[in-house]
Amino acid sequence: RCLARGLSDIAAMGGIPRAAFLSLALPAELPQSWVDKFIAGLLKLAAQFSVPLAGGDTAQSPAGVLADIVVLGSVPAGQAVLRAGARPGDFLYVTGTLGSAVAALNQLRDGKKLRPRSHPKHFYPQPRVAVGQFLREKRLASAMIDISDGLSTDLAHICEESGAGAVVYAEALPAAGGKDGLTLALHGGDEYELLFTARPERRIPKQVVGVPITRIGEILSGKQMMLATADGKTQPLKPAGWEHFG
Repeated sequence: RCLARGLSDIAAMGGIPRAAFLSLALPAELPQSWVDKFIAGLLKLAAQFSVPLAGGDTAQSPAGVLADIVVLGSVPAGQAVLRAGARPGDFLYVTGTLGSAVAALNQLRDGKKLRPRSHPKHFYPQPRVAVGQFLREKRLASAMIDISDGLSTDLAHICEESGAGAVVYAEALPAAGGKDGLTLALHGGDEYELLFTARPERRIPKQVVGVPITRIGEILSGKQMMLATADGKTQPLKPAGWEHFG
């Protein structure tokens, strides 16, 4: 999962992952079998994206497992997709579906046992690296971010960097469903999907490399984020996802 997070950050700029570095601190009593499974899982994901584990460090931890991964990537000079390119009138899009990853996490927190293969979005997250590269190469995305912290929070980053506002259409969100589907889709986080904007004249495919793409809103002038509900009303949309330094 920590490697997936780094790969997702590379994907959000349309980048190509080049190498990963792992620093790992482990308690002395940790079984070797746990370490073997951790490394095997990391290397499996790294191989999927052709990312070599190029180095790092190991140490003993006084308590708990500490893991830090740095992922290096590259883009052609001047072509990185940033958060600052959105303009009023741009359409707002998201890849994949939203909400099921954090729904599974909430079930685990409640003490439920889950079968990993029944909840792939949480246990086997798939960074949208190929989608990000496609959007950059075709010059389709004007701004982009991954939504690991939650759509509302990460949309706020695009709006802040671009000096704009946005409206999100509640009915358009590709929410996973359930009684809390809309809330989890807006604020849940734990996703590795891409949120991006595009000029209205750009033709955005309905899917890229098998990943669905959904138009969910529009960039507005001003700096306020709004949620448009099914009854035609609008209400303020406040960032309510994960805040790293909240």
